[in-house]
Amino acid sequence: MKLPELKSICLDTLDDMKAKDIVSLDIRDISNFADWFIIATASSSRNAKAISNKIIEEVKLNKLHVIGVEGQEDSEWVLIDCGDVVINVMQQEAREFYDLESLWGEATLISA
Repeated sequence: MKLPELKSICLDTLDDMKAKDIVSLDIRDISNFADWFIIATASSSRNAKAISNKIIEEVKLNKLHVIGVEGQEDSEWVLIDCGDVVINVMQQEAREFYDLESLWGEATLISA
């Protein structure tokens, strides 16, 4: 499966699971660890865990690999590393505090 399909699977799953404020950052020109960085907001820790579990399930159903998952214990910020695509599911407070969009810069922001 090609990278755009992996990215689409992740974005579609976030949308299906009602994640909010989904953004996709194109970091191909400034990063050596991934091509796409996706950020989405979950309404609660339970919602973040459900969203992240569904993304993992969909990626595996499409015979792709999840390299690692961090943060599912407290689910304030769940990071799912799929290699070229890294997904961040964050509760609103954590998202505002860490402000990842600003960290990477506006030039990377792509409409999800």
